[in-house]
Amino acid sequence: MMRKLLLIAGFVIASPFMANAHQPVMDMAPRWAEGYGFQIRHEYYGSDELMNGDSDIANPQGLERYVHTTWLEGVYTFKPAARVTFKLPYVDQERVKNIGGVGVSQENSGVGDLILGVPLKHYRNKGAYTDNFGFTPSLRIPTGSTSGDFPISDGSWDVGLSFSHSMETPKYYTLVDLFYWINNEGECGMHEGNELGLDVNLGYHAYHNNDNNSGAFVMWDISARHNEAPNAATLTTASGGKRIHTGPVLMLYKDNLMLRAEYKLPVYEKMDGVSLSRGQEFSIGLGITF
Repeated sequence: MMRKLLLIAGFVIASPFMANAHQPVMDMAPRWAEGYGFQIRHEYYGSDELMNGDSDIANPQGLERYVHTTWLEGVYTFKPAARVTFKLPYVDQERVKNIGGVGVSQENSGVGDLILGVPLKHYRNKGAYTDNFGFTPSLRIPTGSTSGDFPISDGSWDVGLSFSHSMETPKYYTLVDLFYWINNEGECGMHEGNELGLDVNLGYHAYHNNDNNSGAFVMWDISARHNEAPNAATLTTASGGKRIHTGPVLMLYKDNLMLRAEYKLPVYEKMDGVSLSRGQEFSIGLGITF
C-alpha cells in the first residue's frame, strides 16, 4: 500500500505547466521499464498592463499581448533512471504593438518549436519516503515559422539543462527544479536571450479511494524566471526581466488518467525597460500512461 501511494504521488503532482524544464507525463511517470505516456494541455497568459521596470505606467495606445499554447507531449522510459521526451506546441498569439507611436494589431498561429529531452534520474527509497535527483539535457529545434511581423519562432537551435530534487510520502510532496536555457541567435538576426528558471512545488494528497484508485491532490506552485532582454531584431513574444508567479494547483486522478488545472498570479515583475506584464497564467491538461 505504501509503495502504491508513493507511486501515485510522483505520478500526479510533480509538473508545473510551463514547458521549459519539466517533462511528461506529470514530470515523473511512468517509472517502470518500457513504459510510455502522453499528455495534452492548454496554457494561457497575457495582459494589457504596461510597465517600466517594476512600475505600472499609462498605456494610451492600448498595447496588449495574449498567447494561447496547446502542447502535445510524450515520454518513453527505457528504465526508471533513463527516458526520452518530446513536447510540441501549437501557438495562437495576438498583440497590439507600438510601431512609430501607433498601436498596431498583429496576430499569428501555427506549430511552434519542438523540444526533445533526456531525463536522467537517481532514485532512493528510504522507507518512510522516497526521493530522486534529476538531470535533464534538452534541445529545442526550430520547427516554428519565422516569417511575418509576429513570428512564432526566432529560428534558433537552443539547448537547456535542468537539475531537480523531489521527495514524497503518501501525504506530502516537494519538488525543486533549477533550469537554464541557452537561446542562440536565429534567423534575421533575432536573439531572444537566455533564460534562468526556478520552480518549487509543495503538494498535499487530500483524498484517495483505494477501491477504484482515484483521488485528488492540492498543491501550491512558485515559479521564478530571469530572462535576458532580446535584441532589437527580435519580433517574437520574448521580453527581458524578472518575475515570480504563484498560485494553486488541483489534480484529479483515476488509475492511469490524470487531470490537472493550475492558476497563477504575478507577485513580482521587473521589466528591462518598457514592456507588457506577463499577466495571469492558467493551464489545464490531461495525461495518460501505459
